Amino acid sequence: MLRMFIGVLGAVTTLFPDEIVALFERLAIANPGEGTLRVWINPAIRFEGVLVAVVSLLGGRSYAWMMNLTGVFGAVILVFPNLYRKFASTLLYERPDSIDWNEQFTTAVRIIGAIYVFLAIKTYRDRRTET
Repeated sequence: MLRMFIGVLGAVTTLFPDEIVALFERLAIANPGEGTLRVWINPAIRFEGVLVAVVSLLGGRSYAWMMNLTGVFGAVILVFPNLYRKFASTLLYERPDSIDWNEQFTTAVRIIGAIYVFLAIKTYRDRRTET
């Protein structure tokens, strides 16, 4: 069930990268119209969505690896949300110093990190009970 849900999220990301970015900017950034996205961001988001959808469909080791990686990423953003904001600014925007983050987004980043860690642990435990 979880794998199917993650696959659907990957498909949605693939089909609607512009809307995903717009939603992210509305929620995370205090000045959403100020920054200029790097030109390769939307194709990268689309590629990530395809990858997540395909890996979720395949299952097995590739899915386990993806979920482990998700858990590690979640732990990092849970503990270091400001590092995530700095990294995201640099990765996503042409002029990262022009981006003003919503302070409430720090809490949201921590919650997302905790969810990622939880999902990774759940997936790991589910794999262990299957064998």
